[in-house]
Amino acid sequence: MLASAALIAIFSTFLYSYIKHSLYQELEDGLVRQAKYIVTTIPDQHAGTKIDSFYLKNTLDINVKIIPKPSNINNVFFTVVKKGREYFAILYYPYNFQEQTFLKIEKNISSVTHLLHKIYRIILFANILGFALIIIYAFLLSKMLTTYITSFTKKLADMNENMLKPIKIENLPEEFQPLGRSINMLINRIQTFVKYQKELFIGVAHELKTPLAVMKLKNEVTLIKKREPQEYIETIKLNIKTINEMNKMIENVLKIGRQEGDHFEPPVQMDVIAFLKEKANNYKLLAEQENKELIIDLKPDKYKTTIQPTLVNHILQNFIQNAIKFTPVGGKIILKSRPIEDGLKIEVIDEGPGIDEKMDLFAPFKRSGEKSGVGLGLFLAKSAADAMGATISIKNRKDRKGAVATLIIPSTLACPIC
Repeated sequence: MLASAALIAIFSTFLYSYIKHSLYQELEDGLVRQAKYIVTTIPDQHAGTKIDSFYLKNTLDINVKIIPKPSNINNVFFTVVKKGREYFAILYYPYNFQEQTFLKIEKNISSVTHLLHKIYRIILFANILGFALIIIYAFLLSKMLTTYITSFTKKLADMNENMLKPIKIENLPEEFQPLGRSINMLINRIQTFVKYQKELFIGVAHELKTPLAVMKLKNEVTLIKKREPQEYIETIKLNIKTINEMNKMIENVLKIGRQEGDHFEPPVQMDVIAFLKEKANNYKLLAEQENKELIIDLKPDKYKTTIQPTLVNHILQNFIQNAIKFTPVGGKIILKSRPIEDGLKIEVIDEGPGIDEKMDLFAPFKRSGEKSGVGLGLFLAKSAADAMGATISIKNRKDRKGAVATLIIPSTLACPIC
């Protein structure tokens, strides 16, 4: 508001100054033309002579007098003076250089100054009116902003993890729609997080309850009657195996807690392609240990991004480990990257049995195939992707049996290095 008022005041000042300067300049040019005409038509007059001419006085409304050269004037000089309530424009113009005389031309310009005063009052009134309109507009705008912000605040305050409702953007003014969309995106991410957390807690309870029930039943059966020492040993070994599986599951649950801390890792600027090459060289060794081959096909040569490297590593590590686990001995895994219109696409392609595309593989404790695992890897990968604004997906290959795990880093996060 203050900036707008200051801008209007500055503009008005410049406008008035320009109008005043233009009018005075036009007066000066007119008097100079008249002085040149007098010098050429009425020469050889001496200082003190007053040139009384009907034409000059009554037609041009000027008074002309020849005077000695003023001490502080050397050339053409124009000024405006006030005499009583009237204003006069005075021009001093060289007349005779040998006698050092000047023409002094006076013209009554009271009508011009009165016009300038009217213009000044009009501009002043327009400024006051403009300031008043700015204040009224600012008041109405602040009232509208306060109304919508209060409405936003109330809606957000009434929300909890069980009552998350998107804001109806179509009911908002156009200026507030981007804010509404941002809030809805945040609500959607919170809903996804709450959903996964609930599924995780339910899954943890279920996954721990089943082996505990089996252990309890096995121990009860063993204690019903006296048995041989070897039977007790077998029961204890089975219990140890079950406990190890439970410990593995708990370790994976703890990984989720650690990864949530990684979500707050500050993004850093890095070359994604160089990062992929570094990690892929490590996974090549793992693939070779199981008699499998990891093929690296990365394009472009460089791709710069500002992102959390730990989260990218979570996703890449899960994709590669799954691909190595499900690809048969002698098979090939491909790590591939390509620039696309929406960003950078990273794919891990395996030769495994493929997936059931109807299953939500990103839900906690979802397993595909007969390989061992807790079922939290893809849940962690999806959580990492959501945290950094990327997307992941898993589809079956179309050319042969196998799966394609895809990570897309959007162009809003990354830009290619030319």
